[in-house]
Amino acid sequence: MKKKALRIGVLNGGGDCPGLNAAIRAVSKSLMINCSAEIIGIYDGFLGLIEQRIKPLDYADCSGILSQGGTILGTNNTASPFNFKGKDVSSEVMDYYLNLGLDGLVVIGGDGTLSIAYELSKLGMNIVGIPKTIDNDLMGTDRTFGFDTAIGIVTDALDRLRTTGQSHKRVMILETMGRYAGWIALHAGIAGGADVIIIPEFAYDIDEVAKACKSRMGEQHYSIIVVAEGAKQVGGQLTVRETNEFGVEPIRLGGVANVLKMQLEQKIDAEIRATILGHIQRGGSPSAYDRVFATNLGCYAASLVANKHFGTVVVLKNNQLCSTSLKNVADKSRLVKRETPALATALSMGICFGNAELITGLYSLKHDFPSSLGSHSQRAKA
Repeated sequence: MKKKALRIGVLNGGGDCPGLNAAIRAVSKSLMINCSAEIIGIYDGFLGLIEQRIKPLDYADCSGILSQGGTILGTNNTASPFNFKGKDVSSEVMDYYLNLGLDGLVVIGGDGTLSIAYELSKLGMNIVGIPKTIDNDLMGTDRTFGFDTAIGIVTDALDRLRTTGQSHKRVMILETMGRYAGWIALHAGIAGGADVIIIPEFAYDIDEVAKACKSRMGEQHYSIIVVAEGAKQVGGQLTVRETNEFGVEPIRLGGVANVLKMQLEQKIDAEIRATILGHIQRGGSPSAYDRVFATNLGCYAASLVANKHFGTVVVLKNNQLCSTSLKNVADKSRLVKRETPALATALSMGICFGNAELITGLYSLKHDFPSSLGSHSQRAKA
């Protein structure tokens, strides 16, 4: 008797990001080539399962899309089967999954999408996850695809803001995405030579920020500030752009750059301009790194599917691909911590985070460098 070919569904949920098509291409082609699998593309994330909108994907559908931004399947960041317009339709979604005759489902998404995937796996769906988000805040993995492209876009914007800041002797504020995590602001801030980086993990003192700006204005006559959308002042509140009663995320952040601008105008005598980069960070063609990374993740996910290792998500740990349980990433976020190397690097370079407590004792060059390297004076003489 001829063995039944695998029938695997593929969807991506949450916000779009560069590299989604590379991941769809990799997981689909790998399963087609190595398992003769039939691939079922599901439109617009979990909304496609709710509204029963699918498309069988052939090899040609997955060709020529590696460099394309966005996603050929569409996506959605408001539709959850467990709260769709105020109703739980998860049982209907499970019935549809069974009626499609799927052997498994590959879900490409961030923490919200993979949290929903975990709940569906508990109902009996065979799911393998692939980590994507420009925010880089997914628990259990050192990196998500989309992040590299996003920080490249922010860095380019900072390079451009620097020239106008220099020309007009202004304080230039750039607001990044990232929700409640500061990874984009931290990495792009370092890459773009920011004077001040403000991230959600450490509330800022406006007096500390003003002091840093005054110092930079005195030395170089301009100052560059990067602020993550989830940042807030000590004792203050998040800056909420809008609310969404039935969405996966009940609030959407945005506008803290303008809040910071108004606060600084009361503290320093300088022209200040605020720029909110917004969805530009999500768009366009993926970087070479994200193309390769998303492809690696997709092929590894295909191997998990082929070996029936369901209820898992592909992760990068210590520069090696492996898998972890969906349970380990569901309803969790990976935040910047005090021991994060990039944070220590930024502080050692004199970058201000608007938080005086971070400066003390976090990164001691005297103790952190190997003794074999000798003291600073010894290395200078050498």
